[in-house]
Amino acid sequence: MKPGTLNILYWIFTILFAALMIFSAVGGIQPSANAVKILHDGMGYPVYFIQFISIAKLLGSIAILIPGLVRVKEWAYAGLFFDLAGAAYSGVAAAGKFDPMMLTMLIWIIPGVLSYYYWHRKMGN
Repeated sequence: MKPGTLNILYWIFTILFAALMIFSAVGGIQPSANAVKILHDGMGYPVYFIQFISIAKLLGSIAILIPGLVRVKEWAYAGLFFDLAGAAYSGVAAAGKFDPMMLTMLIWIIPGVLSYYYWHRKMGN
């Protein structure tokens, strides 16, 4: 793959992944009634955790957008994937069964996986 094409694909998936994660974090920084209803009332998370995880997602999303932060970026990708895995697990655990709507999590996971993959390709790994 040409370096220019690799760079374009990396930035497309990275910006898309970061935007999706930032979008999912915004409602929890100052938890909206809907965020409290879903995460606190529905899944049992404390309200302070909603704010914590939202700020962590925001910081992780910013970190993957900044070139050159190799170690920080590796941790940011890990944290964002842990968040997504936790969200999927929490959804299944709270419902008591698998809901096919949980497959919509792929909308978040696929760009993240592709961003991480192309980042490593760019780095020569």
